[in-house]
Amino acid sequence: MAYWLIKSEPYKYSWTQFEEDGQTYWDGVRNYQARNNLKAMKNGDLLLWYHSNEGLEIVGIAQLVGEAYQDPTTDNPNWVVVDVVPFKKLEKPVTLAEVKADARLSQMALVRHGRLSVQPVKEEEWVVVMELAGLEI
Repeated sequence: MAYWLIKSEPYKYSWTQFEEDGQTYWDGVRNYQARNNLKAMKNGDLLLWYHSNEGLEIVGIAQLVGEAYQDPTTDNPNWVVVDVVPFKKLEKPVTLAEVKADARLSQMALVRHGRLSVQPVKEEEWVVVMELAGLEI
């Protein structure tokens, strides 16, 4: 299993809406590196759900249930989507400030490549984020 972080602007699609929907496809990715990350995802992978622009915090964990396929919002074959379901809401969201303040996360893509909308998360980074969220692994 691999770990990832996906970004959503809460005014466009929030964690709360995601929970209400129960499942969604992750669309709108128009960056080749982010697209390649979507293509690398496998069923069962876990994804940190990050509210960008507003909130600036990791608010939940999603799980991949459908691997990359053609993005239905475009005819351009270069772009793909994946299917995700809610896995767990974080009772204690992890803010960007907390991530940046923790030296163990200094190399995390969220810190180093902040604009990338779909990012890999190393296992050791996942463990630290879970710790910051007050979750036992």
